[in-house]
Amino acid sequence: MSDHTISSAALFMRQKKTNALTKSVEGIGSAALFAMRLIRDAFRAPFEMAFIWQEIADQGWRSLPLIASSGMALGFVMTMHTRTELIRFGASAWIPTIQSLSFFVEIGPLLAALLIAGRVGAGMGASLAEMRATEQIDAIEALSVDSFKLLVVPRVVACVLALPLLTTFMDVCGIISGFLSEHFMSDLSFQLYITRAFSSVHWSNFVPPTLKTAVFGFIIGSVSCFFGYTTDEGAEGVRRAATNSVVISSLLVILADVFLVKIIFFLFPESAL
Repeated sequence: MSDHTISSAALFMRQKKTNALTKSVEGIGSAALFAMRLIRDAFRAPFEMAFIWQEIADQGWRSLPLIASSGMALGFVMTMHTRTELIRFGASAWIPTIQSLSFFVEIGPLLAALLIAGRVGAGMGASLAEMRATEQIDAIEALSVDSFKLLVVPRVVACVLALPLLTTFMDVCGIISGFLSEHFMSDLSFQLYITRAFSSVHWSNFVPPTLKTAVFGFIIGSVSCFFGYTTDEGAEGVRRAATNSVVISSLLVILADVFLVKIIFFLFPESAL
């Protein structure tokens, strides 16, 4: 192989890496501008309340079976694992407290967000990408209607509002399944279980972690709508938008959770376990 061929191949690889980096930076910038426009339009009239309620029903109500089954299953599993370990140290009375704190502080908010990212995020990304591929968005804009305000803002606002409610529902399901598991194993009464479960739980353990899911909802909604609304790859863009919506939003939710936990512990030191 001649030196000229080697240098040409090296130059091609260098240009390819540069183009990939440039494309990534442009994508991050476009996503940031998309989020800023979303925040601005969310507080600008007119407010599409009918579409927002419709999206809340779709994202929230239809997600209840998934949230309930996941919360119940995880509650059973957690109780069985913690019971096995705590009995060794004679601390079985702490099982309800550990169960409630675990769900309220971290497991409920994060798991609910990841489940919604998988179910709702993929749906939003795919539906908007399909509308873009079939030129429905272009038709809406041809009627002098703001497609962004009509299609994107209601979906994201609904996700922000629905996720804290779904998180609370998952917490309740986890506590109930934890009680059922403990009741079958030790015949513990419901009143005593609830007393122990909430004896060490304060509002600072419940409210801030639940409210942080509104941030998760904004991340899931904005990322999913960004990939769906801005796609220009036709039918292939629908598949790519659905995949990217789930992967990127799940990753950003996990990263955001790290920073939000630090902020919550700084603002509410008593919420730290």
